[in-house]
Amino acid sequence: MSQTPTILVFDSGLGGLTVFREIVRLRPGARYIYVADDAYFPYGQHTEDEIVARVVPLVGDLIAEHTPDLVVIACNTASTLVMTHLREAYTVPFVGTVPAIKPACASSKTKRVSVLGTRGTVKREYTKALIRDFAQGCDVTLVGAENLASLAEAALRGERVSDDAIAAEIAPCFVNGQNSDEARTDTVVLACTHYPLLSGQMIALAPWVVDWIDPAPAIARRVSDLLGRANGTGEALPARFIFTSGQAPSPVLAMALEPFLGASPVG
Repeated sequence: MSQTPTILVFDSGLGGLTVFREIVRLRPGARYIYVADDAYFPYGQHTEDEIVARVVPLVGDLIAEHTPDLVVIACNTASTLVMTHLREAYTVPFVGTVPAIKPACASSKTKRVSVLGTRGTVKREYTKALIRDFAQGCDVTLVGAENLASLAEAALRGERVSDDAIAAEIAPCFVNGQNSDEARTDTVVLACTHYPLLSGQMIALAPWVVDWIDPAPAIARRVSDLLGRANGTGEALPARFIFTSGQAPSPVLAMALEPFLGASPVG
């Protein structure tokens, strides 16, 4: 491993910034390349075969161009479909993003947990297998949000996102018992990296207090473990930000990216 490792973070759009931010906190001295596949966003509009056919060669091209020491697939949809293909095709280490069902069920006191993800993620066999293996007696509700990822992207781009739109997307997560003896949801798994971008509004709009489980800190710890002991000064380096569409970020978006990237995005 080089003294200043290069980490490539890949997502369908801007949601992976929530993972990126946590990785930078642990490893500020690394070189970072963030790739948003906005030319193909949202992935939920494509079939599973189309996503595999898109992502595997695209990531291969990025590896060839940037020679990263590690690649993070900061997208639940992509991770549940392409990780096996990527690991078979390329020798670079990969870290994926999967619904944090195991820790959510372990920490739930009422044993009623909701998994909030894209429609593709919640219907996928991978997610159902996690529930079978790790539910630990919990009643798990799968909630496929149709528009929440797009709403998060819009908010980051400076567009107004109404409370009503967000409330409608998260409402099915909140399951109340039919009588006073039955428990209600106390834990919600954020099974899309876009969703923490809206955490402030979601917390404010929730009908009652729940624990929102964001997998980003755990992903960052895994990345740091794989990289080994940090060397160098730990000074933050300008990150390179790439849109697959080739478009430069608008002034509003560029300003919104600065808190995540630690500097203005470098094209």
